[in-house]
Amino acid sequence: MTEPFLVLVESNTSGTGPLFARRARDLGVRPVLLAEDPGRYGYARTEDITVVEADTSSAGAVLDAIAALGAGPPAGVTTSSDYFVPVAAEAAHALGLPGPDPGAVTRCRHKGHQRAALAAGGVPVAAHTLVTDAGAVLDAVGRTGPPVVLKPADGSGSTGVRLCRDRAQAAEHAARLLARTHNERGIPTAPGLLVEEYVDGPEFSVEVFGRTAVAVVGKHLGAAPHFVETGHDVPAPVPTGTAQLLADTAVAAVKALGLGHGAAHVELRLAARGPVLIEVNPRLAGGMIPELIRSALGIDLVAAQVGAALGHRPDMEPRTAHHAALRFLVVDEPSVLDDPPPAPADPARYVTAAVLTGSRGVPLVPRHDHRDRVGHATATAPSASAAARAAEEALAGLRTSLRPRRAEESPV
Repeated sequence: MTEPFLVLVESNTSGTGPLFARRARDLGVRPVLLAEDPGRYGYARTEDITVVEADTSSAGAVLDAIAALGAGPPAGVTTSSDYFVPVAAEAAHALGLPGPDPGAVTRCRHKGHQRAALAAGGVPVAAHTLVTDAGAVLDAVGRTGPPVVLKPADGSGSTGVRLCRDRAQAAEHAARLLARTHNERGIPTAPGLLVEEYVDGPEFSVEVFGRTAVAVVGKHLGAAPHFVETGHDVPAPVPTGTAQLLADTAVAAVKALGLGHGAAHVELRLAARGPVLIEVNPRLAGGMIPELIRSALGIDLVAAQVGAALGHRPDMEPRTAHHAALRFLVVDEPSVLDDPPPAPADPARYVTAAVLTGSRGVPLVPRHDHRDRVGHATATAPSASAAARAAEEALAGLRTSLRPRRAEESPV
């Protein structure tokens, strides 16, 4: 009998990328990673995962690659990568396999189309305009702000997102975004950008599975004008009523967009007027949020997402009631990451990890997005304050490995 296998259409290069493959094995199926550039995935070699070089730019190409495997139909098709969610959904749908609605996830990937659907569904969103040329940008800024937030129509991981405090800043950043034809992974970008009202207030995410709010996450952001995430708290340390309001708004957004299969990562800000939707991503959260939820609540969202692709019904009932915190080591000036300090003989209480993830000895410059994160510290504790304090203390130890770049060390 042929061994059942799960097709992964590309992947995150770390974090949930290897976790998807591990959970597939835990569920009794063999992970098969389709990748245009197999060399991108170092974890696949170390974990002995089957990688097949293939065109992953369209559902048709993925279906051809699956057929070429000669192993019969897969048990499921999914991805951990934001950029490939629509392709994986279309391929799963074509094969009659479980998955999200392809039209819904395609609509979500385009920020302008997503916000139009949310507004039509009565979900509170920031005032916004989708523009495709430089002249329209300044008109939109005049109607909406300043300040405004400019972001690519189909970006991910805070790439290209910037707060612009006046028309000159907006014009400069818009020219930069409009000149882009491919994203950081070399994938062609959708034309245009979003000019959006700046919503002042703390930021949260709600992790939704199906149409159930699993956890409200408190988010820490770096300094303006960029929006690099520097930490997370699970569950968010807010009053119960506030958490419920955020959760209800997130679920309403998922329904308005026609989602409801598997995970959705919903980002909001809590403004004076109430929750305002920033973005809905039809995928698991990045930034190790699923691992924080597993540590705090005992819910394994990665296993649930892989299981959903295989047709399993997940159990979203919390098994524990802890608090988990993560703090990232972020490059905010030209720097070099040296080897980590020696591990303490007596690890700090509640700390669960303190690791460097960036390349050692390589000159680094800030990119002002998720790529600036070169390490992290995590902690799990009985209270939110204890978890946060432990993670921050562990991060202080990691920070000694990140030093300013010397003049003779050229950037790459």
